[in-house]
Amino acid sequence: MLSYKFDWSVVTSGKYFEWLLSGVKVTIELSSLSIVLAFLLGLVIAVMRMSHIKPVRWVALGYLEFFRNTPLLVQIFFWYFGSYKLLPQAVNDWLTNTNFEFAAAVIALTIYTSAFIAEDIRSGVLAIPKEQMEAARSSGFSYLRSMQYIILPQAVRITVPPLVNQFLNLAKNSSLAMSIGVMEVTYQARQVESYTFKGFEAFTAATLVYLVISVVITALVHLYNTRVLNPHRAA
Repeated sequence: MLSYKFDWSVVTSGKYFEWLLSGVKVTIELSSLSIVLAFLLGLVIAVMRMSHIKPVRWVALGYLEFFRNTPLLVQIFFWYFGSYKLLPQAVNDWLTNTNFEFAAAVIALTIYTSAFIAEDIRSGVLAIPKEQMEAARSSGFSYLRSMQYIILPQAVRITVPPLVNQFLNLAKNSSLAMSIGVMEVTYQARQVESYTFKGFEAFTAATLVYLVISVVITALVHLYNTRVLNPHRAA
């Protein structure tokens, strides 16, 4: 170890730097798309979980229990190796001809994270006084309209901190996509290590990438929280 010669130029210039840069691009694309889809799906599952229709509520509960209590890596393998039995053949053909590995990773990350987001949103909804729902219903709003225009906007505001944690977890969990060949930053760092035997430099660079992504997400949410949700604090 004492005789190890550090060579940071491996990850700061040349083709190996370009590999890592392409991996960063894929990581950002994978995380961004999965975050948006997971939030939208989480909203739907949260509303289903609080439905007065028992079968709908049971379906949502089963969804939450299954996907929250099985490892993400197993779910990634499940969608990668088993999706052809669940999805229509036309969809599978399209995915195969485009970027099947990336799509499987997006599906797994979206579904896994949405289960946690749904519970965070449900907790936020339960924190809203029930009189608000009663007032909305008495004013002629349906249940879904009441949730859409009155309850959910307040609940999302309350649940910003836990939602940030879920977004950060998703960005870091995206590294597991390398297991099915998605060429994100961890995959590319492993490639650099294989070609140069400079594992310390390669994975230090990958670590810094995830750190920067996490810091940027936190800063953007903080900016949104202070400038949009609490503008009087920014003044």
